[in-house]
Parts: sequence; structure tokens; C-alpha cells
Amino acid sequence: VQLVESGGGSVQSGGSLKLSCVASGFDFSAWWMYWVRQAPGKEREGVAGIYRVTGDTVYADSVKGRFTISQDNAKKTVYLQMNSLKPDDTAMYYCAARSAGNRCYPEGYYYFWGQGTQVTVS
Repeated sequence: VQLVESGGGSVQSGGSLKLSCVASGFDFSAWWMYWVRQAPGKEREGVAGIYRVTGDTVYADSVKGRFTISQDNAKKTVYLQMNSLKPDDTAMYYCAARSAGNRCYPEGYYYFWGQGTQVTVS
């Protein structure tokens, strides 16, 4: 099972980045896919999730209105469009999966994880 993230980088405050997560080795077609971040010295927090079947989405309050999660089922890829980035958004961003969901969850609630992609906002 692999979740492979890409698209991280360094950007100035107010800028944008788009992260991608490609899933393989497992049928995630009926799962919830999430973006989870970990800032330096802090615990991991879920910031956005999408239900692969319906496209329903959930967001943490800290990113609502700025981040958008989306998917391309044919490419087995989940995206996170991040706009109006702030220094507080600096973190390692992970793609994660769980079989059910209706909100963003903290670290212990996910079954599969990617290796992460670093986002730095200055």
C-alpha cells in the first residue's frame, strides 16, 4: 500500500500551493482520504478530508475558506489546493486514509499514511 505525496515547497505568505496524493496497492475507492499536517513541535492534525464515493468534504476551522480538497478518481489522486497561505500553515503535510469519517481527526484515527511533503510559508 502506498500513498505518495508531492507538491510541497516554499512560498511567501499569501501564496498558493497544490499538493497531490497518489494511492496504489489498495482499493481506496470507498474510503475517506485526508490531508493531515504536523507543524514543528505540535501534534498532527487533520485539515481536510474527502469521501471518495460522494465527494463530500470536511475541513478544519483553521483552513476553511482557504484550502480545497478534491479528487480525480481515474488517476486515484487526491489534491489539496492551498490559497492565502500563512506562516502558521508551515508543516509536513501527509496524505492519510480511514474507512469512515464525518470530520477531521487527530493522529491516531488513520489507517494508512504517506511519507509527507514539506510546506514552508515565510
